[in-house]
Amino acid sequence: MTDILHIALEVDGAGQHPAAHLLAPHTTPATPPGRPGVTPDAHRVRTVTAAAENAGVTFVTFDDSLTPAPGRAAHRIDAVTRAAFVAPLTSRLGLVPLVHPAVTEPFHVASQLAALDHASRGRAGWLVGTGPVPGARRALDRPVADGEDLVAETVDVVTVVRDLWDSWDDDATIRDTATGRYIDRERLHYVDFASGGDGPFASPALRSAPDGARAPFTVKGPLIVPRGPQGQAVVVGRVGTVPGALLDVALVPDLADVDAARGDGVARVLVDLTVTLDAAGTPGTARRDQLDALVPGTTTGLAYTGDAAGLVALLLDLRGVVDGVRILPSVLDDDLPVLVRDVLPALRVARAVPVPRPGATLRDTLGLPRPASRFAATA
Repeated sequence: MTDILHIALEVDGAGQHPAAHLLAPHTTPATPPGRPGVTPDAHRVRTVTAAAENAGVTFVTFDDSLTPAPGRAAHRIDAVTRAAFVAPLTSRLGLVPLVHPAVTEPFHVASQLAALDHASRGRAGWLVGTGPVPGARRALDRPVADGEDLVAETVDVVTVVRDLWDSWDDDATIRDTATGRYIDRERLHYVDFASGGDGPFASPALRSAPDGARAPFTVKGPLIVPRGPQGQAVVVGRVGTVPGALLDVALVPDLADVDAARGDGVARVLVDLTVTLDAAGTPGTARRDQLDALVPGTTTGLAYTGDAAGLVALLLDLRGVVDGVRILPSVLDDDLPVLVRDVLPALRVARAVPVPRPGATLRDTLGLPRPASRFAATA
């Protein structure tokens, strides 16, 4: 732990509050004038991430789900694609999309995130999705594990994804024009992973399996994408859902969970903080009451309602208690301008937050080492 406080930001949808999308004009913005080829969704994610990067945010997270969630657009593009879209449009901001292990094949998870690490030049992360997935059976036409089986399957998926990221040595790509070889196959490795689970293996018979059955899987490897600039993308997960040894960053809902995360051996611990700020001449309490009147909020964990100065004071108090804070704005279009204008600059003046530099990887910014390949170390 250091006295530097990393600020992360959730940028999916209209905001954290389930009524955020009901407040005009907080709907999908129109196509920007003079840019007919830019879709409204693309314009929004580009605008929001640019504001976050310019403010000095360490990384942004992109939430995701199979079915529409309150405050989220029904037609949104998946989280990895949104992160990939802004990868070449940013240079300092970490990009951490949510991917749920229960609904995406492990090999594809590893490939997509390794490709994102290349596209962003080393600024990719993975927010590990956990818990039940509404609509999974209908979307996938197969059962999805639940309960303790889902927890165990998540551990297996994170493990094999990390193995696959190591299945290429850093110098496996040789581009030897004299011999016509692109890779040195001796520097690629099979992971030979077999998961737990006693349900039926993936096959047409899986469609008739009962809900909750855990289908075992095997992964041979190696990956089809070379090892990324970071070696492994930064793995972010909620405390208690993935063993600390598999995480780089743990998200905790409350300060009471910090000691448990540190005891689990996680390198960086960030606390989630829902914020409703004084904005556009309206006190945060009034904004919160207005949102709750539309759809009753169910905020759990740490929350702040009030002016920017109070939030700055709270964040400074958290320095040294946690390694960072992931801010969850109640209404993104209202709270983000206040964060950019009044909160982040005050934290920089207090030298409380890092200033990500162009060309730095997300691991560099977080002060995390670049892991050596576990296969290269024993080759």
